[in-house]
Order: sequence, then structure tokens, then C-alpha cells
Amino acid sequence: MITQNKILVLDFGSQYTQLIARRIRELKVYCEIFPYNASIDKILEFNPNAIILSGSPSSIYYDNAPFPDEKIFTLNLPILGICYGMQLVANKFGGKVTNAQQREYGRTELNIINFETLFKDIPQNSIVWMSHGDKLESISDNFIILANTSNTPFAAIKHKNLPIYAIQFHPEVYHSVDGINILSNFVFNIAKCSPDWQMSSFIEYQCEEIRKTVGNDTVICALSGGVDSSVVALLLHKAIGNQLHCIFVDNGLLRLNEAKKVDELFRKKFNLNLKTVDASNLFLEKLKGITNPEQKRKIIGHTFIEVFEKEAKSIPNAKFLAQGTLYPDVIESVSFKGPSAVIKSHHNVGGLPERMNFRLIEPLRELFKDEVRILGKELGLPDEICYRQPFPGPGLAVRIIGEITKDKLDTLRLADDIIVTEVKNAGFYYKTWQTFGVLLPVKSVGVMGDERSYENVLAIRSVDSVDGMTADWSKLPYDLLGKISNRIINEVKGINRVVYDISSKPPSTIEWE
Repeated sequence: MITQNKILVLDFGSQYTQLIARRIRELKVYCEIFPYNASIDKILEFNPNAIILSGSPSSIYYDNAPFPDEKIFTLNLPILGICYGMQLVANKFGGKVTNAQQREYGRTELNIINFETLFKDIPQNSIVWMSHGDKLESISDNFIILANTSNTPFAAIKHKNLPIYAIQFHPEVYHSVDGINILSNFVFNIAKCSPDWQMSSFIEYQCEEIRKTVGNDTVICALSGGVDSSVVALLLHKAIGNQLHCIFVDNGLLRLNEAKKVDELFRKKFNLNLKTVDASNLFLEKLKGITNPEQKRKIIGHTFIEVFEKEAKSIPNAKFLAQGTLYPDVIESVSFKGPSAVIKSHHNVGGLPERMNFRLIEPLRELFKDEVRILGKELGLPDEICYRQPFPGPGLAVRIIGEITKDKLDTLRLADDIIVTEVKNAGFYYKTWQTFGVLLPVKSVGVMGDERSYENVLAIRSVDSVDGMTADWSKLPYDLLGKISNRIINEVKGINRVVYDISSKPPSTIEWE
């Protein structure tokens, strides 16, 4: 571990648990999430400065309600209970929790009546986000009230003698106006942490760990040009230089000039040991006649493994496989669902360690996505890569509805490049989550010059999102959409109609397949 200051979040299944950890890390204090039933020994081994108890979809009076190891309340560590976490705290010390007659959900005005440390420098009336169906009906004499709302008499409480705090609202969500300042008060004024979690020290620590782990052996890395694999490759290169062998598989399903750009950036600018494998014909052959989206994905995944495995076996002394596993991937395996869950395969190289007897090396497994972008900047990765929009693993294959052919790929590549170029020029690329084109298996009649045309339809898809879990369609300016449409129809042979997708997620997905 590279920091002495640590906050532990116990996860009781809240949809916001990851957000708590991210907010703490934004304050430059290291934070990890453990399952609610983590043993006291594991907690002591982590040695946190404080513990936060998350919310939960459960109720404490349910038969199978999740409860933590009660010994956490004997450690004399600062504790902050949030929502369900508050009810746990109150219940532990003799308070009474009941089902609320009036469920409180959404923005609520918090009235602070005691500006004790937790609410230092917070306005008396602050907007917070509530999400609960239970309420704290009474508290024991050991607690004092810090804040209330019109519907919740005990919106924030504190133990009189112990550093234990509890709040009914969610300070971690953006809708809680002063939420980050409340968390800051807990982390710095109550838990007495210092802001020492920074990417420069993370790089130093990880480089040292990588060298210790790898020794004189060779590491291989599947470089895709995406944010995660790019950062992994640069971090490993910084640590072990030419002991790293990167393999870029050109599956023929990439964006315009993608293979060339990756080669120029990583091999020529960063001097990485990079081999590009042109397997586009193989992928096209295997996809011939396939129209089912799930079949496409499976074929692309299996073919990638086949190509990568063949190349990796030609590299002498290759003992390690580098992967861009991130902290949310790790959390999924040890969350409220239970500590025994198996970590899911989240990457294109899933399955390779078992097949090839590689040891995994995952230097980003402690980081959230936004931290990976910051790390990329620290390593000198250009903004074009650090902040590029997500691109699906199967590439353009899931943006061509129906059978994949070289002609369709070439057509979509040109159209997609126009979309991205114009959206960037208009200043919307980094404001939207994803903006791309989808080639439809639909032809429509048009007039080009004085002649009748019968050509393809292209859909433009642009969405706004924070994490990709939910998304709303982007309200791009009409002038911008008009310019994109005009350029595509004039410059891309085979398209004579452009439409705009105004579906949100849910019910629609971001990608069409």
C-alpha cells in the first residue's frame, strides 16, 4: 500500500456504494470497499482511519438483513452510517427503525440544528438526496440530533461519547449540494486523514511492485488503443522497458486508420515493443453470412483469442499477461452478492491465462476509470486517448446491422470519421458519452444529381451519460447534425439518408447490437 491514510466502506448493496469510494478518492484519500460481512481480522489488517457503512435495498428488520461484524463498534474508529448504515448504527445502540408511512425519495431540504464537526461550514439549509422507505422513529439517550427535514426528525445524529455519526441522506450523489463538503469534514476533521492519494506516488509504487513481481521474465499485453490497455502498456513499459511485448490485433473492424495511429503513437513515439498483426481477412471470413449479434460477438472473441494465443506463444520467456482490470471489476466479485463470487471476465483476453498458463498482472485493479485517465495524463498519454469515447470490443461489427462485409465496413468507417471530426470541431466530443454511426440494413430512395438513387441509411447515435448504465440522447444542435448529414451524403458513397436516434437507455441500449 502506498498511503497511510485509508477509509474503508462496508458495502450493504447500495447502488451508490462505488460512488462513496470515488468521492473519498476525489478528496485524495485512499478508499476501498469490502463486503458487509468482512471479518474483523480483515478489517484490522486493512488498518483504516475510519469506516463508512453504505446504504442498502434491505431493511434491518428483514430476516436475512445484512449486518456487519459488531466488533467494528468497539474499535474506537470514526464511523459514518449512510441511509441503511444510519439505521444499523441506531439499531445497534437501542434506537427504533420502522417502515415509513411516507417514503422519502429525491431532493430534500436539510435543516442543520447542530454545526458539530460533520457540518462545519455547511449552510443551515442545504439540499440533500434522500432515498429510503424506512425511518428512524427514535434514538437512544447516547445520541444527539444534528439535522432534520420536514419528514425526518433524525436526518443526522451523533453519539455523545464515541466518534460515530449517521445520516439518512446520500452525501455521495451530485444532487446533495454540499455532500462532498460533508464527506470532507468526516474524512479530514473527524478521521484526521491527510490527502496523500495521488497518481505520481501510485506510479512509483506500482513500478516497484511490477519489477518485484516480474523479475527477468517477459510480460505480454493486448494493446487495443483504448484507455485501459494504453495506460497498462505505458505503466509496464515505464517499469520494465523491453521486457514488455505488446500485441495489437487488427481485426478489420476498427475505426479509420486506427491501426496506423496506434503504431505511430506507441511504437514510434513511446518506443514500445509492439507487434501489429493484420488478421482482418481471417475475421471477415469467420463472420461471413453471420447476422445474429450474439454470434458475431462470440466469433470475434474466439477469433481474437486464437490470433493472440498464436502470437503470444512465439514470444520467448513470456510468463505474464497484463490486463486492464479496474476496481469496479474487482468490487463486483466481492460485493453484497457475497465474498465467494468469482471475478468476471471483463476483457477481450478473458480465458487466455487458463489456456496458456500465464500469470496475470493487473496494475490498475485499485483504480476507478476517472483515475485511470488521470494516470494516463501523468504517463504522457495524449488527451485523444485519455479521454476518448468508449468503443465496443467487437468494434464496428455491432454498428453494422446484419452481415459484415468489407464494403460495409469501409462505408461506415468513412461516415463515422466524419461524425467524430465534426463533433470534435463543434466542441461536443468530450461533452457526450458516445457519438457514432450505425449502418442499417435498410435502403431508401433518393435523388442525387438528376438521378434516382437507392442506397443505405445511416443512423447517428449520440448519448449523454455518467457511467454508461443509463443514458439520455444528446441534444446536439440542428446545425451540427445538418452539417454531418450533408457531408456524409456528399462524401460517402452508398449512403443517401441520415437519421438521428432519439432513444434513451433504458429502454434502448447505447449500441444497437
